[in-house]
Amino acid sequence: MKKSILIALAAFLSYGTVSAQSTSNSVQMKEISGKNFNTFKVSDKVTLYAVRFNNQYRMAVAGHLFIPNYMDRETKNPAIIVGHPMGAVKEQSADVYASNMADRGFITLAIDLSFWGESEGEPRNAVLPDMYAEDFSAAVDFLGTRPFVDRNNIGIIGVCGSGSFVISAAKIDPRMKAIATVSMYDMGSASRNALNHSQSLEQRKKNQAAAAEQRYLEFSGGETKYTGGTTHKLDENTHPIQREFYEFYRTTRGEYTPKGGSPKTTTHPTLSSNTKFNNFYPFNDIETISPRPMLFITGDKAHSREFSEDAYKRAEHPKELVVVPNAGHVDLYDKTDLIPFDKLETFFKTHLK
Repeated sequence: MKKSILIALAAFLSYGTVSAQSTSNSVQMKEISGKNFNTFKVSDKVTLYAVRFNNQYRMAVAGHLFIPNYMDRETKNPAIIVGHPMGAVKEQSADVYASNMADRGFITLAIDLSFWGESEGEPRNAVLPDMYAEDFSAAVDFLGTRPFVDRNNIGIIGVCGSGSFVISAAKIDPRMKAIATVSMYDMGSASRNALNHSQSLEQRKKNQAAAAEQRYLEFSGGETKYTGGTTHKLDENTHPIQREFYEFYRTTRGEYTPKGGSPKTTTHPTLSSNTKFNNFYPFNDIETISPRPMLFITGDKAHSREFSEDAYKRAEHPKELVVVPNAGHVDLYDKTDLIPFDKLETFFKTHLK
């Protein structure tokens, strides 16, 4: 009897090993021209690649990989991952940071979060913050298995909503050695409470009820509905914050519709999934990221400043809060004269060695 059990256990373990070995990650990497984009620039000092790789749930994540031309690919080099604002795609802001940091000597990777841009995930524009965090860990998987990347020196930058996603990821992924956020939104608090805690619990419950009711419609084959995001037209009643976003997302400055997408739905998450953010608490346990360093960058005029200040207060050392003079929230998406790239360069060169 005992011998039979041991044989069965050995067979089970053997099966598990074979099953694990049978999984693979299809990685694609193709050189492309940066001249086809108008939301960011690629200098002659950098080569741009379109890449694809799977996250842990076998969903393809799309990215832009920037490699300095003078870099020795026969050696191991530091790298930085960059995440785009919530509702955006990599071509909007993330590529601005990635291209500029590549000019300063780093291998950089800007990714599309799952359900957005060129990354996989259905329905499109779905909200799933745990999956967003997973995408950043998958980006570490990808970079850490490249022969020219030092897997022990990988940093990360999260812009706007991705600031909260990279914190969520870094709490449980110690491979992220240095973490920076810019114009961060705590998407959980923003959804539950709105800016400056201006939303009541009653309103939150109404939003949740509407999302729950929409699930019935979609389950029965009804039309997907969208919410939030950036308005498509301005009038005398448009809120100043919406005007700020409009000037980026709805003008040639930052407008970008990914292949297969529609300008009508860019920036807008699905109504039925958006309340997933109400269960998202990225700053809980943020202190456990220490002793890895954290850098929080915000503008002195940023409507989102409260989130960077809250995260900074909760985090343990080493940490730093940088407030950029004369900068609003969206200014730090793409205005290279305001973005403190010198500070980011110093931060990562100090902590990624």
